[in-house]
Amino acid sequence: MISSDTTVARPAQAAAALEGHGGHRSLLRMSAGGELVAVPIESVREILEVGRLTPLPRTPDFVRGVMNLRGSVVPVVDLSARIEHGSTTIGRRSCIVVVEVGSHDDDEDGAASNVRLVVGLLVDAVFEVFDAPPEQVEPVPMLGTRIDPHYLAAMARARAEVVAVLDLPHLLSVRDLANAIASHQPQ
Repeated sequence: MISSDTTVARPAQAAAALEGHGGHRSLLRMSAGGELVAVPIESVREILEVGRLTPLPRTPDFVRGVMNLRGSVVPVVDLSARIEHGSTTIGRRSCIVVVEVGSHDDDEDGAASNVRLVVGLLVDAVFEVFDAPPEQVEPVPMLGTRIDPHYLAAMARARAEVVAVLDLPHLLSVRDLANAIASHQPQ
């Protein structure tokens, strides 16, 4: 049976994606694959110039490699390729947004596990941090977005533009990333 509901059935998640001080949430607005996207500022650890990346063999196109971040190895995901908009061509404004996110995956026994994941997101450009009051936030429509709706938490308005707020736990799901990497291994 086809539902007449045209939004992703996650209104509570859309509201939770933007709770914060007084109902406002601060978001970092950036560009990836020609799309305006945003992430919650509390997930952002730092923003770096694109430096040396060590490529990893037999990984999907969206895994650009790893980088050394003060002695820690951090994987770098090409956000444009991850949302299926082609690989990022590194330019003058390209940068890596280092995010820390909880990935809510179930283990083999079906028990929920909460893994903290630090990942660098390669993006075309970073623009600004903006506040999104509740009246400027809407659920994700099932149709009309050029990004898979399951990777989105909400749609927010910023500077008279609609910005897709990424659902980082789904976008960077440890299980999904591991499955994508495993599918690129030789049989």
